[in-house]
Amino acid sequence: MTGHLSYRLNAALERVFPEQRLFLKSDQDTRFIRLRPITQAIAAVGGALLMAWLIVASAILLMTSISAGSAREQAQLAGRIYEQRLNDLSQDRDLRSAEAMQAQERFNLALDQVSRMQSALLASEDRRKELETGIEVIQKTLRRTIAERDDARSQVQRISLAMAEQTGSGPGDAARGEDTLATLKVLTRTLGDIAEERDSLFADAALARDEAAETALEMRLMEERNDVIFEQLENAVSVSMEPLDKMFKAVGMQPEAVLDHVRRGYSGQGGPLGPLVPLSLSTKGSPAGAPSPEEIRANAVLKGLDQMNIYRIAISKVPFGHPVKTAVRYTSGFGGRNDPMGRGHRMHEGQDMAGKHGSAIYATADGVVTYAGWESGYGRLVKIRHDFGIETRYGHLSKIRVNVGDRVSLGDRIGDMGNTGRSTGTHLHYEVRLSGTAVNPMTYIKAARDVF
Repeated sequence: MTGHLSYRLNAALERVFPEQRLFLKSDQDTRFIRLRPITQAIAAVGGALLMAWLIVASAILLMTSISAGSAREQAQLAGRIYEQRLNDLSQDRDLRSAEAMQAQERFNLALDQVSRMQSALLASEDRRKELETGIEVIQKTLRRTIAERDDARSQVQRISLAMAEQTGSGPGDAARGEDTLATLKVLTRTLGDIAEERDSLFADAALARDEAAETALEMRLMEERNDVIFEQLENAVSVSMEPLDKMFKAVGMQPEAVLDHVRRGYSGQGGPLGPLVPLSLSTKGSPAGAPSPEEIRANAVLKGLDQMNIYRIAISKVPFGHPVKTAVRYTSGFGGRNDPMGRGHRMHEGQDMAGKHGSAIYATADGVVTYAGWESGYGRLVKIRHDFGIETRYGHLSKIRVNVGDRVSLGDRIGDMGNTGRSTGTHLHYEVRLSGTAVNPMTYIKAARDVF
């Protein structure tokens, strides 16, 4: 049966592939190899399949090369755009900081001017009160002098009458006239001095009132300028605080808890003057020593600036930074994936970033190195413990540049990108763990990218 089928196939294929004979001649004899139609057909089909496979493989390699080149150019372009954006944001942040410093200097200058104006106003008020007190004293002295003069006249008359009764004669008209003229001269001189002093006091009081009016006008203008400065500072603080709150909330952290944690860690006080206290202005004129509206607003601004400074410290404690500053390609993200070593569907607990071999790897936040060595699967691995129960891991490194126990800061170089451990190519395996549980590192990177 098999021979009959082979015969029929050869007969069918003979029209296309006639039987061929390949002669091999040597010195002694001549031999030949018979190529049947089915053998030729198999060889032709095999050659066609081989040619097709070569064409498809070449096309795939060409498309992969083109795609890799395009992806590399896009990654480089994205890296340049990202660096430019970081530079622009850094310049804008420096500009905002300079504006805040200038506003704070203007605010301090305004406070000094307000203090001087308040001192001048209080001094003029005290002088006015002293003048009023002096006028009252002069008036009392004048009344007392007049009363004493009247008493003296009464006593003189009584003495004159008594002498007249004893001697039987009274003073002459000439003596009485001289006494009267002397008394009038004394009274005139005294009244003139009192009138001059009264006029001088009135003039001083009028000058004090004018000075008080000018001081009040300057105080009102100063208050208006202070309102503008306060409003600018309050707006700047509000605009700067809102994105920071959103950044921490985006990674599941409550801003109030973060600020309290940083305050507890940065609460040192001391020095010969004691701990720092809120800004205190003069409370004269306020009921029961209550703080003035300017003091309340100034302390609110100072509290906002202090809160921004605490945020600045907190940002360095949370891994918002990027571990690689050169161009990278995000090859495998956080979550389930097919294992690249062919071990089925597995959980990928970090973010892979492919880049150039030896690229610098940086710490994404302040912390302490808890592990620096070889670990199965990770290859060369660095673990850093941060505040708030956060840990970051940097795997597949070609070189480790830190030791266990080292304290590192945001942006410190800790190693070089490599291909150690279970890895199919040069890349960084970056993990963020919260209380021992792996979380998506891109949540932190994207939250910071939206702000900075």
